Amino acid sequence: MHEDPYKVLGVAKTATQDEIRKAYRKLAKKLHPDLHPGDASKQAEFQAVTAAHDIIGDPEKRKRFDAGEIDASGQERPERQYYQQYADTGAGRRYDQAGPGGYEDLSDLFSDLFGNRQQGGGRRTYQEFDARGADMRYHLEVDFLDAARGARRSLSLPDGSAIEMTIPAGLKDGQTLRLKGKGGAGMGRGPAGDALVTVNVRPHPSFARDGDDIEVELPITFDEAVLGGKVEVPTIGDPVSMTIPAGVSSGHRLRLKGKGIKPAKGPAGDQLVRLKIVLPEKMDDEMAEIARRWRAHVRHDPRKPQRRSK
Repeated sequence: MHEDPYKVLGVAKTATQDEIRKAYRKLAKKLHPDLHPGDASKQAEFQAVTAAHDIIGDPEKRKRFDAGEIDASGQERPERQYYQQYADTGAGRRYDQAGPGGYEDLSDLFSDLFGNRQQGGGRRTYQEFDARGADMRYHLEVDFLDAARGARRSLSLPDGSAIEMTIPAGLKDGQTLRLKGKGGAGMGRGPAGDALVTVNVRPHPSFARDGDDIEVELPITFDEAVLGGKVEVPTIGDPVSMTIPAGVSSGHRLRLKGKGIKPAKGPAGDQLVRLKIVLPEKMDDEMAEIARRWRAHVRHDPRKPQRRSK
């Protein structure tokens, strides 16, 4: 049910046409959907304000409304509907057919909002005014490697349709992508709004990100730590060969230049490899004997401060 148009516009029943026009323009600018993308309540208020102005902003319709001939939606009241069959073709039309007064004011409003004032005469409905559609917000979850390397993904919409979109390489967790023209439909000849997609990146079991650098923990054997050697290291691309220097400890970090995130601009980050010495779950007698001889001959306590050589 439509509300009293005077109450909707916040004007008295004795208001002049100029006061009604000013009240309407003020509310319409404040509530226009393009200023409140995705807000259904603001869109409903905007439509109510537009409908109210179409009734009392037109002197003839206002006169009929005040006389009780039409209701707040512009329809004939039930007790007067029988007059309709005798009226000429222009009488009793609903509020969506704008009269000369309504057309003038609504055109002025859209001129202010969009710089698109219509020139010339003729009639236009409200929908024929050009306005950009509302932006729509969505969420999408992607794998760590897809965000790091880039990928194509499909975004499912509430109506069952889908949008094909590109995940750019180096996308960060929580970053919002703008898909031009994939939002709400425009008004009249106005363009569609955009789809704003906030992307959440799922953690990876091995890789972590620090800016454009990638961090990974690499398990190595006792002999690799003592003697050094070549090992294969996973990266966000293909695995690479890396040399471990002799005598490293757990926590030692090695750097693979250019094996991190490649941003849209600038050089790629690095991959930082943190070494972790992992012993066998079961120690055989030979290994235990080596450890005993080590303990007997090597006076090394890593918990004591080490003297620096001069």
